[in-house]
Amino acid sequence: MNAFLDRLHGIDPVLMLAIRSSRTADVVRIAKSTGHQAVMVDLEHSTMPLDTAASLCATAGDLGLFPFVRVPEREYGAIGRLLDGGAQGIVAPRTETAVEAATVARACRFAPRGQRSQLATVPQFGMRPTPAARLNPVLDDRTIVQILVETPAGVANADEIAAVDGVDMLAFGANDFTAELRVPGQYKDPRVIEAVAALAEACKRHDKLLMVGGISDPTLLLHVQALGACPLRLTGTDTDMLYAGAAARAERYLT
Repeated sequence: MNAFLDRLHGIDPVLMLAIRSSRTADVVRIAKSTGHQAVMVDLEHSTMPLDTAASLCATAGDLGLFPFVRVPEREYGAIGRLLDGGAQGIVAPRTETAVEAATVARACRFAPRGQRSQLATVPQFGMRPTPAARLNPVLDDRTIVQILVETPAGVANADEIAAVDGVDMLAFGANDFTAELRVPGQYKDPRVIEAVAALAEACKRHDKLLMVGGISDPTLLLHVQALGACPLRLTGTDTDMLYAGAAARAERYLT
């Protein structure tokens, strides 16, 4: 089993920092020194180029952090380039059907399970040319495919999505889901808990993990973990943290 996935089957919190605006490896080193075990480079909500994202991921891998990338919606062609550059996890946003999930999963795996294009040099092997017979199974095992469900339609198709071969995790996007329900930010709405429960049941049925994102209330997070969510915690985004730090520092000098 993938070592990072194995860790997520436990109960201890696993911390992940989202990277949106930072462009140097400094942010990855800060994540490491503050106790995070993973980073998630967010290309859905940033203008960051692929080479910068790949460099951040390669640095994270070198430091022992697990590097995810949330790809722009439906941009399947970016997946292989990011994985070749050092990403090890792909987050596919706003997925609503098993067909969409299968397209992502196949882009992340070599034949016969998928259609990832063959190469011989990757950061995980120190850019050493490596025969496909050795490289392919190792990279396939290390790669995590996370399907992000953010709409009622996606929740309705949760069982079919969780059943897709090559999908390792489902994630629930609380922010977009509550916006879809026209109750943005109201995470205690009964329909949110019902959706998490439905996703958790689908994941349990197909031996997949479930992550819940967008919720920062510790009590509510414990509740959804009791429903079956794994302990992967998105602690925040670098942009938000920079703002909070700058605001606190300004307040110090203005009072």
